[in-house]
Amino acid sequence: MNPLPRLYAIADASFSNPVDAARVLFDAGVRLLQVRNKTSNARQLLDQVERIVQLAPSDAAVVVNDRPDIARLAQAAGVHLGQTDMPAGAARLVLGQGPLLGLSTHNLEQALEADKLPVDYIAVGPVFSTSTKLNPDPVLGVKGLAEICGVVHKPVVAIGGIRLENVEEVFQAGAKSIAVIRDLLSSTDIKGRALEWIRAVGQ
Repeated sequence: MNPLPRLYAIADASFSNPVDAARVLFDAGVRLLQVRNKTSNARQLLDQVERIVQLAPSDAAVVVNDRPDIARLAQAAGVHLGQTDMPAGAARLVLGQGPLLGLSTHNLEQALEADKLPVDYIAVGPVFSTSTKLNPDPVLGVKGLAEICGVVHKPVVAIGGIRLENVEEVFQAGAKSIAVIRDLLSSTDIKGRALEWIRAVGQ
């Protein structure tokens, strides 16, 4: 997928059933969606991802958090790795050359290292304070994000506490896409909020 859609929605099981969230987000027009479920076993996650892949419009990409094996079995579009997950090179061997592979980074050193790896995009964050992780890394701020965007060659996905109110400064810092969890999934009208995002940032 090149370029990345500007909105990167994350269907996080800590907010709601990822399958239900994905259905609503796809209906709103989301075309890049990550399935994130830190508490399920492999069988449950595979079932969720397979159902979401079946739901996905033909022009949408489904990315699995942490598990390249699940992504391959479910024929998802790719995988997103954290710093403590399988190394990117090993994940690429599992996935093959076609699928999307992303890696989370939390500082300049990690981002520079990620730029050398066989990944398609580099996630950078948290840009702002976030409550979707139990032990979040130090906040980078827009200045830290801009510093990273200025030196890496791969597209940057910004994540962490980003809301519609601060989205413009995030793009101005050099991010190509914005990953959103709470600002979408905590809304009483997820579809309506997703539509607001799409109108604001485009695809």
